[in-house]
Amino acid sequence: MIATGYVWAVIVLFAVAGCAIALRAARANSGTAGDYYIGGRSFGGVVAGLSYAATTYSAFMLVVLTGLTYRGGIGALGFELIYFAGLALLVVFAPRFWLVGRRWGFISPAEMVGARYGSRGVARLMAAVSLLFLLPYGTTQMAGIGLLLSGVTGGDISLFQAVVIGSGLAMFWALMAGLRSVAWTDAALSLVMLGSGVLAVGFAVSALGGPAGLWSDLRAENGAHLSVPGPGLWSLPTFLALAFPWFFFALSNPQVSQRLFILRDFRAMRLMILWVLGFGFVFTLIAVIWGFAALRLVPGLDNTSLATPALLTSGVIPVPIALLLILGILSAAVSTLDSIALTVGAMVARDFLSGGGDGNDRRQILAGRAVIVAVILFAGYFALQQAQIVDQLAALSAAGLLVTVPPIVGAFFWARGTAAGAMAGIAGGAALAIWLAIFLGVSVFDPVLPFSVAAVSTGLFVGVSLLTRPRPGALDFRAEIAPELRRHRAF
Repeated sequence: MIATGYVWAVIVLFAVAGCAIALRAARANSGTAGDYYIGGRSFGGVVAGLSYAATTYSAFMLVVLTGLTYRGGIGALGFELIYFAGLALLVVFAPRFWLVGRRWGFISPAEMVGARYGSRGVARLMAAVSLLFLLPYGTTQMAGIGLLLSGVTGGDISLFQAVVIGSGLAMFWALMAGLRSVAWTDAALSLVMLGSGVLAVGFAVSALGGPAGLWSDLRAENGAHLSVPGPGLWSLPTFLALAFPWFFFALSNPQVSQRLFILRDFRAMRLMILWVLGFGFVFTLIAVIWGFAALRLVPGLDNTSLATPALLTSGVIPVPIALLLILGILSAAVSTLDSIALTVGAMVARDFLSGGGDGNDRRQILAGRAVIVAVILFAGYFALQQAQIVDQLAALSAAGLLVTVPPIVGAFFWARGTAAGAMAGIAGGAALAIWLAIFLGVSVFDPVLPFSVAAVSTGLFVGVSLLTRPRPGALDFRAEIAPELRRHRAF
């Protein structure tokens, strides 16, 4: 166990540093909705890349992925590498998002898709579905903070205290200066997360006699964890069920795809992609090796989500390094939560209240701030209640958000797509996901769930589009941005 006073000191340091960044960011805001939600499209590649990475590689990595490695072995690496491979979608879609966002002033991905099909209804439906599946995902971030802080202090910091800390920090940073405070805080603390992760893994592996010792111990005592499919968790159906929706995370999750609107130019975009790929690859290896080290150093855990707290309190990791890693995980969870809240706020302000366009900036910012507060309070409340319906929806979120992928792909590559097709695909796929998971009890580990949702949403989008006509006000992204794509030599 780590002394509770040390953990509180790290939390205070984290809060002071983040609040200082947020206050500095607030002075840079101009007061427009575009400035508040996407930073005035002025971010360079390094800050944008680190912010994207911190939002994507959330508390999931060192809480869930490490636990999956501890429980199921090498399959966790394959699962996360599928997600990593999905980041290649940025090479194709990042230039397109950036070009149409700058040309038509889009702030939210739902606003962009709605404009492409000439329908506010499409934008509102996509925003509503994103809201439905992102809210419980935000709750899991809050739960991750609780597991971490209570685990490393032996319960001295309660779940309630952890939720209050996470809620307060996420709310303050998002409300104070919008994306600027979130992104600048992300950039600073993601480096802490990466650096402390490397150091912590180094000490853990060293305690086992180095890489050769870890490998030898695993082969001798946990050989099944190094083989495919592993000791029980992973099978081909389970692997496909989890990996397939995660491959499309870069498109399906608006809190990360919105980051493609914030860049100042193409050079920044390319640099952002390189930073995201580099950070993601290194941190994936950290999380998996950390899970294997926990398996050897703290064996016999019933709840594998506690692998990280158990290893941090095992005495193997020096307290200063453990505290830095706690700081990094805490920042990742808060970053993901306030990014979700900010994106949902932008979608409500742009897609429900103003119906797109600039409208009244002050009203849009005020509405977004109200939504941010509501989202974070929701996440905190249900993390404390541990409601079963939220747990089910959180597990369902990746599969549920797949329904937004066909209209996004069609927006750029299929001129025949229509508003009716987009609405049918999103609504039909979301309804099927909820029906299968909630009412029929189909497990998130069953590939029937994501593949059925993807097939139905894609089939409805294509089929209804072929039976209907594009609306007169629909935009033709493919034709409009083709010259710019050629000029920038984009794919």
